Amino acid sequence: MQNSPLLTVNNLTLGFRKQHEINTVLHNITFSVFPNEILGIVGESGSGKSVTNLAVLGLLPKRNTDIKSGEILFEEKSLLTKNEKELQKIRGNEISMIFQEPMSSLNPSMRCGKQVTEVLLRHTNCTKQEAKEETLRLLNQVKLPRPEATFKAYPHEISGGQKQRVMIAMAIACKPKLLIADEPTTALDVTVQKEIILLLKDLQQQTGMSILFISHDLSLVSEIANRVLVMYRGKIVEEGSAKAIFKTPKKDYTKALIYARPSTKERLAKLPTVKDFLSGKALSQPVSKETRSQEHERIYSKTPLLEIKNASKEYYSKVSFFGKTETLKAVNDVSFKIYEGETLGLVGESGCGKSTLGNLILQLDNTTSGSIFYKGTDLTALSSKALRSLRKDIQIIFQDPYSSLNPRLTVGRSITEAMQVHKLYKNSSERKMEAIKLLEEVGLLPEHFNRYPHEFSGGQRQRIGIARTIAVRPKFIVCDESVSALDISVQAQVLNLLNTLKTTYGFTYLFISHDLAVVKYISDRLLVMRNGIFEETGEADAVYENPQRAYTKALIDAIPKGI
Repeated sequence: MQNSPLLTVNNLTLGFRKQHEINTVLHNITFSVFPNEILGIVGESGSGKSVTNLAVLGLLPKRNTDIKSGEILFEEKSLLTKNEKELQKIRGNEISMIFQEPMSSLNPSMRCGKQVTEVLLRHTNCTKQEAKEETLRLLNQVKLPRPEATFKAYPHEISGGQKQRVMIAMAIACKPKLLIADEPTTALDVTVQKEIILLLKDLQQQTGMSILFISHDLSLVSEIANRVLVMYRGKIVEEGSAKAIFKTPKKDYTKALIYARPSTKERLAKLPTVKDFLSGKALSQPVSKETRSQEHERIYSKTPLLEIKNASKEYYSKVSFFGKTETLKAVNDVSFKIYEGETLGLVGESGCGKSTLGNLILQLDNTTSGSIFYKGTDLTALSSKALRSLRKDIQIIFQDPYSSLNPRLTVGRSITEAMQVHKLYKNSSERKMEAIKLLEEVGLLPEHFNRYPHEFSGGQRQRIGIARTIAVRPKFIVCDESVSALDISVQAQVLNLLNTLKTTYGFTYLFISHDLAVVKYISDRLLVMRNGIFEETGEADAVYENPQRAYTKALIDAIPKGI
């Protein structure tokens, strides 16, 4: 590592103007990135980590951004004094960025190959043919299985992990000196996440570029970074080597981030949230194997609430206009039971069929063959009218609460509307009282009743989604990736809430996720799914401690463990 830094941020204080007020979001931020170094920045949503990096690239809105003090130097030259034209020469060329969500970052109307060649044609003097050859080399370098096919494919035709690799190819096309990776693995499977981390480390070693890696997951950052900065409320609260930060953290906030992630070694009755930790609350006690065993004895002595028998779902597609039809078996002859009061965890990589299976149970999609019995009634044989009356009993909590809430309806209206549809309570004032009670139950305030979804954070919106789901007092709830996009600390709050509601109301959950650490924590039993079939099933702790199948072991090995 050289002494002279590649990037230096000195005493940066920055805010956003709203009418006559300035909301300061960064307070005297100072840090450096050195050549051939990976620096990790960790913090929750709103900590200022993404704003810092958008400021480096000059991507903050100039009209309402107020830089009170400080400087940003790249190779000892000020970036804050450069105009837009000068910054455009640097972006994508010397400083590049991988964004959090590749689907919204890639142009859906352009082929993947063209999006990479466009970067090369803009920033280099190569010909179109040379740009194409270099793009294929880059797609191969980021370990895409079929570079030629990906070159011709549109973004919607490839998986999330492959889209992220195309984004990385675009980012490294001009051999940048600094690569900013902003939450590049947040919504990806643990196995794909591990592949992306290994790929970035490998590329960094090959090219000698520096990487600024931003994430809310401290254990993930510890696997890639040389040094780590921990940010909280617009300030850097701790800085040090990845090993020191993870193994011997000095600040309570850093310790809180480490403890908030479900432990793979012990099962706590309640996950410690950042708020709990900072207020000095004692950690909850681990749940003993005897207590867990007694609870399972009680659950599994009952009649199954839901029984799936030989369920299959096939999708058909034509290879070409005159070509033969291809059959994809998304769910392939699966059978299992879910018991009242149980949380059944369903885990597997993207495309394994877990969400399709959830949709079949909810009857949002029809089975190709097989039966789904709820309290002894075959859902697949019910009329639309009979199914509608059962909707009250079987509900879903979606992955993205923002897109599942109507932005034009207040929170209160979203919750009471579901009650009204199912003719619950006598009148609107009773429904309003119940909705306010539910908001308080999920950790929100009565005054939130009249607010709109955009006025809330991601974690708060997920709580609103949960309140709306439980408003109709369901018996069975499908949680489809309902915590995968949340910060570690918010994730802990939502998992605790789901467990509390389960105890209070006797809910039964099918908890679908690609994160085995989370699924293990919340589940009584685990189903591991791959290519439409079940690879392994059993008591959650037993499957984790002693996996029988290589695929399950690979999923466990891919969980970030920290240093």
